[in-house]
Amino acid sequence: MSAESKNATMTKADIVENVYEKIGGFSKKEAADIVEAVFNTMKETLERGEKIKISGFGNFIVREKHSRVGRNPQTGQGIVISARRVLTFRPSQVLKDVLNT
Repeated sequence: MSAESKNATMTKADIVENVYEKIGGFSKKEAADIVEAVFNTMKETLERGEKIKISGFGNFIVREKHSRVGRNPQTGQGIVISARRVLTFRPSQVLKDVLNT
């Protein structure tokens, strides 16, 4: 693997281009609409606090984190870290195997 590919980032436009090239039969605009619809569906599902399980890829899970006291590393002073929701991703064993072969 070259240094360039290690630092490369795939954007939404790259995903649209890949969908357009691999599936065919769609215009780029239609491919963009499909990708946008998938992402919007995922966002709406996660916003409701539901899990997303994609077979052979992994699970997206929204977790609730309670408020807690943390420390300012510069001053050592205690600060309250507010409660929030965080998104976690757990890759499937299939994806782990692909990444490690």
